[in-house]
Amino acid sequence: MAKPFDVQPVDASFGAVVTGIRLADLDEPTWRSLHDTWLQYALLIFPGQFLKKDEQIAFAKRFGPLEFEMGAVSNVREDGTLRAPEEGDDVVQILKGNEGWHADSTFKPIQAKGAVFSAEVVPTIGGHTGWADMRAAYDALDAATKQRIANLAAYHSLHYSQGRIGHVPQKGTDDYRRLGFEGDEDVLRPLVKIHPDTGRKSLLIGRHAHDIPGLSPADSQQLLQELIDFACQPPRLYHHDWRVGDVVIWDNRCLLHQATPFDMTQPRVMWHTRIAGDPVSEAALG
Repeated sequence: MAKPFDVQPVDASFGAVVTGIRLADLDEPTWRSLHDTWLQYALLIFPGQFLKKDEQIAFAKRFGPLEFEMGAVSNVREDGTLRAPEEGDDVVQILKGNEGWHADSTFKPIQAKGAVFSAEVVPTIGGHTGWADMRAAYDALDAATKQRIANLAAYHSLHYSQGRIGHVPQKGTDDYRRLGFEGDEDVLRPLVKIHPDTGRKSLLIGRHAHDIPGLSPADSQQLLQELIDFACQPPRLYHHDWRVGDVVIWDNRCLLHQATPFDMTQPRVMWHTRIAGDPVSEAALG
Protein backbone atom coordinates (compact mmCIF):
# COMPACT_ATOMS: atom_id res chain seq x y z
CA MET A 1 0.00 0.00 0.00
CA ALA A 2 1.34 3.44 -0.92
CA LYS A 3 2.40 5.68 1.93
CA PRO A 4 0.50 8.98 2.37
CA PHE A 5 3.81 10.89 2.12
CA ASP A 6 7.03 10.80 0.11
CA VAL A 7 10.13 9.02 1.47
CA GLN A 8 13.56 9.66 -0.02
CA PRO A 9 16.34 7.63 1.64
CA VAL A 10 19.59 9.50 2.30
CA ASP A 11 22.93 8.15 1.10
CA ALA A 12 23.56 5.99 4.16
CA SER A 13 22.51 2.69 5.76
CA PHE A 14 19.64 4.53 7.49
CA GLY A 15 17.72 7.81 7.38
CA ALA A 16 15.20 9.36 5.01
CA VAL A 17 13.79 12.73 4.03
CA VAL A 18 10.00 12.80 4.33
CA THR A 19 7.89 15.32 2.41
CA GLY A 20 4.24 15.74 1.51
CA ILE A 21 2.87 15.92 5.06
CA ARG A 22 2.36 18.54 7.75
CA LEU A 23 3.47 17.18 11.13
CA ALA A 24 1.04 19.42 13.00
CA ASP A 25 -1.93 17.87 11.16
CA LEU A 26 -1.35 14.09 11.17
CA ASP A 27 -4.38 11.83 11.22
CA GLU A 28 -4.05 8.47 12.97
CA PRO A 29 -3.48 6.26 9.87
CA THR A 30 -0.80 8.65 8.57
CA TRP A 31 0.90 8.68 11.97
CA ARG A 32 0.92 4.87 12.14
CA SER A 33 2.51 4.71 8.70
CA LEU A 34 5.04 7.35 9.74
CA HIS A 35 5.87 5.39 12.91
CA ASP A 36 6.55 2.26 10.84
CA THR A 37 8.77 4.33 8.55
CA TRP A 38 10.65 5.66 11.60
CA LEU A 39 11.32 2.14 12.88
CA GLN A 40 12.65 1.23 9.43
CA TYR A 41 14.92 4.24 8.87
CA ALA A 42 15.61 5.33 12.52
CA LEU A 43 16.07 8.96 11.38
CA LEU A 44 13.39 10.97 9.59
CA ILE A 45 14.04 14.50 8.27
CA PHE A 46 11.14 16.87 7.58
CA PRO A 47 12.20 20.04 5.72
CA GLY A 48 10.34 23.31 6.13
CA GLN A 49 7.89 22.35 8.89
CA PHE A 50 8.32 25.50 11.05
CA LEU A 51 6.59 23.85 14.00
CA LYS A 52 5.41 25.99 16.87
CA LYS A 53 6.61 24.80 20.27
CA ASP A 54 3.27 23.27 21.24
CA GLU A 55 3.11 21.52 17.86
CA GLN A 56 6.56 20.02 18.32
CA ILE A 57 5.64 18.76 21.80
CA ALA A 58 2.36 17.29 20.54
CA PHE A 59 4.14 15.53 17.66
CA ALA A 60 6.75 14.02 20.01
CA LYS A 61 4.05 12.84 22.43
CA ARG A 62 2.59 10.62 19.70
CA PHE A 63 5.72 8.47 20.12
CA GLY A 64 5.28 8.16 23.89
CA PRO A 65 5.71 10.02 27.19
CA LEU A 66 8.37 12.73 27.24
CA GLU A 67 11.53 12.92 29.31
CA PHE A 68 11.23 16.68 28.88
CA GLU A 69 8.99 18.80 26.66
CA MET A 70 11.35 21.41 25.27
CA GLY A 71 14.93 22.46 25.82
CA ALA A 72 17.03 24.98 23.94
CA VAL A 73 20.32 23.74 22.48
CA SER A 74 21.85 27.11 21.85
CA ASN A 75 24.71 29.53 22.42
CA VAL A 76 22.17 32.34 22.96
CA ARG A 77 21.24 33.33 26.51
CA GLU A 78 17.65 34.16 27.43
CA ASP A 79 18.52 37.87 27.27
CA GLY A 80 19.66 37.47 23.66
CA THR A 81 23.41 37.80 24.25
CA LEU A 82 25.83 35.18 22.94
CA ARG A 83 27.80 32.89 25.21
CA ALA A 84 31.52 33.43 24.59
CA PRO A 85 33.38 30.14 23.98
CA GLU A 86 36.35 31.35 26.01
CA GLU A 87 34.16 31.83 29.08
CA GLY A 88 33.75 28.07 29.25
CA ASP A 89 30.46 28.09 31.17
CA ASP A 90 28.60 24.82 31.69
CA VAL A 91 26.34 25.31 28.65
CA VAL A 92 29.28 25.98 26.31
CA GLN A 93 31.11 22.98 27.73
CA ILE A 94 28.10 20.73 27.10
CA LEU A 95 27.88 22.06 23.52
CA LYS A 96 31.54 21.11 23.07
CA GLY A 97 31.10 17.74 24.75
CA ASN A 98 28.20 16.89 22.47
CA GLU A 99 30.62 16.93 19.56
CA GLY A 100 31.51 13.41 20.74
CA TRP A 101 29.35 10.52 19.53
CA HIS A 102 26.67 9.62 22.08
CA ALA A 103 23.12 8.49 22.70
CA ASP A 104 20.88 10.57 24.96
CA SER A 105 20.38 9.73 28.65
CA THR A 106 22.42 6.51 28.66
CA PHE A 107 23.89 7.80 31.94
CA LYS A 108 20.43 7.84 33.53
CA PRO A 109 18.54 4.82 34.92
CA ILE A 110 16.28 4.90 31.84
CA GLN A 111 17.75 5.71 28.43
CA ALA A 112 15.73 7.95 26.12
CA LYS A 113 13.63 6.41 23.36
CA GLY A 114 14.20 9.18 20.84
CA ALA A 115 14.13 12.90 20.20
CA VAL A 116 12.48 15.53 18.04
CA PHE A 117 14.85 18.35 17.09
CA SER A 118 14.08 21.54 15.19
CA ALA A 119 16.01 24.51 13.83
CA GLU A 120 15.00 28.11 14.62
CA VAL A 121 18.30 29.97 13.98
CA VAL A 122 21.25 28.38 12.16
CA PRO A 123 24.80 29.73 11.70
CA THR A 124 26.32 30.19 8.26
CA ILE A 125 29.35 28.02 9.13
CA GLY A 126 29.11 24.57 10.74
CA GLY A 127 26.54 23.49 13.28
CA HIS A 128 25.53 20.31 11.45
CA THR A 129 24.22 17.28 13.34
CA GLY A 130 25.57 13.82 12.60
CA TRP A 131 24.04 10.41 13.22
CA ALA A 132 25.59 6.94 13.04
CA ASP A 133 23.76 3.64 12.55
CA MET A 134 24.60 1.21 15.36
CA ARG A 135 22.43 -1.53 13.81
CA ALA A 136 24.50 -1.63 10.64
CA ALA A 137 27.66 -1.26 12.72
CA TYR A 138 26.85 -4.36 14.75
CA ASP A 139 25.94 -6.31 11.60
CA ALA A 140 29.32 -5.36 10.06
CA LEU A 141 31.41 -6.67 12.99
CA ASP A 142 33.37 -9.86 12.45
CA ALA A 143 32.24 -12.99 14.26
CA ALA A 144 35.11 -12.91 16.76
CA THR A 145 34.28 -9.35 17.86
CA LYS A 146 30.57 -10.17 18.17
CA GLN A 147 31.48 -13.11 20.39
CA ARG A 148 33.90 -11.02 22.46
CA ILE A 149 31.37 -8.28 23.26
CA ALA A 150 28.24 -10.45 23.51
CA ASN A 151 28.20 -10.47 27.32
CA LEU A 152 30.14 -7.28 28.06
CA ALA A 153 28.72 -4.12 29.60
CA ALA A 154 30.07 -0.63 30.31
CA TYR A 155 29.31 2.06 32.83
CA HIS A 156 27.86 5.34 31.52
CA SER A 157 28.45 8.72 33.14
CA LEU A 158 28.04 12.36 32.10
CA HIS A 159 30.65 13.41 34.66
CA TYR A 160 33.08 10.96 32.99
CA SER A 161 32.40 12.13 29.42
CA GLN A 162 32.59 15.83 30.28
CA GLY A 163 35.67 15.21 32.44
CA ARG A 164 37.47 13.88 29.37
CA ILE A 165 37.29 17.38 27.85
CA GLY A 166 38.37 18.97 31.13
CA HIS A 167 34.92 20.13 32.23
CA VAL A 168 34.07 20.17 35.94
CA PRO A 169 30.53 21.57 36.21
CA GLN A 170 29.54 24.14 38.80
CA LYS A 171 27.45 22.30 41.39
CA GLY A 172 24.10 23.55 42.63
CA THR A 173 23.22 25.80 39.69
CA ASP A 174 20.09 25.61 37.54
CA ASP A 175 22.33 24.62 34.61
CA TYR A 176 23.85 21.80 36.71
CA ARG A 177 20.42 20.27 37.22
CA ARG A 178 19.02 21.08 33.78
CA LEU A 179 22.02 19.66 31.90
CA GLY A 180 21.80 16.32 33.72
CA PHE A 181 24.69 16.41 36.17
CA GLU A 182 22.61 15.84 39.30
CA GLY A 183 22.50 12.16 40.28
CA ASP A 184 22.04 9.34 37.78
CA GLU A 185 25.72 8.52 37.52
CA ASP A 186 27.61 5.36 36.58
CA VAL A 187 24.80 3.13 35.37
CA LEU A 188 25.68 -0.15 33.68
CA ARG A 189 24.51 -0.97 30.15
CA PRO A 190 25.28 -3.87 27.79
CA LEU A 191 27.49 -3.20 24.76
CA VAL A 192 24.94 -5.01 22.58
CA LYS A 193 21.36 -3.75 22.73
CA ILE A 194 18.28 -5.47 21.31
CA HIS A 195 15.70 -3.07 19.92
CA PRO A 196 12.35 -3.63 21.68
CA ASP A 197 10.27 -2.98 18.54
CA THR A 198 12.36 -4.49 15.74
CA GLY A 199 14.41 -7.15 17.55
CA ARG A 200 17.57 -5.97 15.79
CA LYS A 201 20.87 -5.91 17.65
CA SER A 202 22.92 -2.72 17.78
CA LEU A 203 26.01 -1.40 19.53
CA LEU A 204 25.40 0.65 22.67
CA ILE A 205 28.56 2.73 22.96
CA GLY A 206 29.47 6.42 22.82
CA ARG A 207 31.26 9.07 24.84
CA HIS A 208 29.46 8.39 28.11
CA ALA A 209 30.60 4.72 28.16
CA HIS A 210 33.61 3.70 30.25
CA ASP A 211 35.10 0.97 32.45
CA ILE A 212 33.92 -2.40 31.17
CA PRO A 213 33.75 -4.79 34.13
CA GLY A 214 36.35 -7.54 33.73
CA LEU A 215 38.73 -5.40 31.66
CA SER A 216 41.49 -3.07 32.82
CA PRO A 217 40.73 0.65 32.39
CA ALA A 218 43.25 0.80 29.51
CA ASP A 219 41.83 -2.26 27.73
CA SER A 220 38.30 -1.00 28.30
CA GLN A 221 39.02 2.41 26.83
CA GLN A 222 40.83 0.84 23.86
CA LEU A 223 37.93 -1.49 23.06
CA LEU A 224 35.30 1.23 23.36
CA GLN A 225 37.33 3.59 21.14
CA GLU A 226 37.92 0.86 18.57
CA LEU A 227 34.18 0.18 18.43
CA ILE A 228 33.35 3.87 17.93
CA ASP A 229 36.05 4.26 15.27
CA PHE A 230 34.70 1.21 13.44
CA ALA A 231 31.02 2.02 13.85
CA CYS A 232 31.09 5.71 12.91
CA GLN A 233 32.23 5.27 9.33
CA PRO A 234 30.46 5.49 5.94
CA PRO A 235 28.03 4.12 4.86
CA ARG A 236 26.74 4.28 8.43
CA LEU A 237 26.94 8.10 8.72
CA TYR A 238 24.72 11.03 7.83
CA HIS A 239 25.36 14.69 8.71
CA HIS A 240 22.48 17.12 8.30
CA ASP A 241 23.04 20.66 7.04
CA TRP A 242 20.24 22.48 8.82
CA ARG A 243 17.82 24.95 7.28
CA VAL A 244 15.49 27.07 9.40
CA GLY A 245 12.20 25.21 9.87
CA ASP A 246 13.70 21.71 9.55
CA VAL A 247 12.49 19.07 11.99
CA VAL A 248 14.00 15.63 12.60
CA ILE A 249 13.11 12.68 14.77
CA TRP A 250 15.62 9.97 15.57
CA ASP A 251 15.56 6.61 17.34
CA ASN A 252 17.92 6.92 20.30
CA ARG A 253 17.79 3.15 20.82
CA CYS A 254 19.90 2.36 17.75
CA LEU A 255 21.65 5.58 16.62
CA LEU A 256 24.48 7.66 18.01
CA HIS A 257 24.58 11.37 17.25
CA GLN A 258 27.00 14.27 17.50
CA ALA A 259 27.08 18.03 17.13
CA THR A 260 29.67 19.57 14.84
CA PRO A 261 31.55 22.80 15.62
CA PHE A 262 30.15 26.11 14.42
CA ASP A 263 31.11 29.77 14.42
CA MET A 264 30.04 30.74 17.93
CA THR A 265 30.17 34.43 17.11
CA GLN A 266 26.89 33.63 15.29
CA PRO A 267 23.67 32.57 17.03
CA ARG A 268 22.42 28.99 16.83
CA VAL A 269 19.03 28.12 18.34
CA MET A 270 17.74 24.54 18.19
CA TRP A 271 14.84 23.03 20.13
CA HIS A 272 15.07 19.54 21.60
CA THR A 273 12.09 17.46 22.78
CA ARG A 274 13.17 14.16 24.34
CA ILE A 275 10.96 11.05 24.24
CA ALA A 276 11.24 8.98 27.42
CA GLY A 277 12.43 5.39 27.23
CA ASP A 278 10.30 2.45 28.24
CA PRO A 279 11.03 1.63 31.90
CA VAL A 280 11.54 -2.05 30.98
CA SER A 281 13.44 -2.07 27.68
CA GLU A 282 15.53 1.07 28.33
CA ALA A 283 16.43 0.42 31.98
CA ALA A 284 20.06 0.13 33.00
CA LEU A 285 21.27 -3.25 34.25
CA GLY A 286 20.47 -3.97 37.88
